[in-house]
Amino acid sequence: MTDPDPTLAAAADLPPATAPLYSPARVRELLDRHGLRPTKSLGQNFLIDGNILRAIAAAGGAAPGVNVLEVGPGLGVLTREIASRGAQVTALEKDERLRPVLAETLGDTDVRVVWGDALDFDYAALPAGTRVIANLPYYITGALLSRFMAAPGIVSATVLVQKEVAHRLAARPGGDNYGFLSALAALYGTVTLVRDVPKGAFLPAPDVTSSVVRLDFDRERPQPDPALIAFVDAALHHRRKTLRNNLRLVGHAGEAIDAALETAGLRPDVRAEDVSLADLEGVARQLNVIR
Repeated sequence: MTDPDPTLAAAADLPPATAPLYSPARVRELLDRHGLRPTKSLGQNFLIDGNILRAIAAAGGAAPGVNVLEVGPGLGVLTREIASRGAQVTALEKDERLRPVLAETLGDTDVRVVWGDALDFDYAALPAGTRVIANLPYYITGALLSRFMAAPGIVSATVLVQKEVAHRLAARPGGDNYGFLSALAALYGTVTLVRDVPKGAFLPAPDVTSSVVRLDFDRERPQPDPALIAFVDAALHHRRKTLRNNLRLVGHAGEAIDAALETAGLRPDVRAEDVSLADLEGVARQLNVIR
């Protein structure tokens, strides 16, 4: 990542945004004035519904003195809402074209903007108690969520994602949406579905319905063993197949799998998606994947 850009500080003499960018007309005017168009490859769908912006900031725990990380501030609309609540905001932005826009919309705030790719950011260096609040770029949602989970300083992530991803995160074993992402979230903490967000709340409107979801990470727990995470990933890679077949595919011997399933009280033909996380962990121990 690059160092924070001094542009925001230099913009202190610019007139501050006179009102939130909650109307399509104002957003279009801002983009036109800077010669910009939203870039689909960067997942740029700007959230402009004031009620939803306030709901996200509140659900995410934005409050005086709270360290908040935002990924993809875009035009700075959600950023301003978070900062207005007294939070100390660091925003990660990849699109260099937005430098003059954020200088204008955030110039009267103390928001720290870091320019560069969010996939290259050192999340492990964030201070303890950091909360993520963001409208995530859809094309890297999974990669970012896994980084948030593994960063010891991040205690929660309240994010806007595709509705199907939100329901996958919150799914339980046996449910239609249950898979590796569900299990991974459960390994680190708990998931709460906050609300759905209609397409019309964005400019431009995305092709899918979105949802706000909050992940709370239990940092009192020991970090999950990487070997267990890899085992769960393999076990659920083809979630509608039997657990036995999935484990055979990654090299475990059939006799050993059968013995592990029997010890765990699981049927030989049990589907991977129907196995609880505790039972998966038990099978992993029986197979000497973890101790």
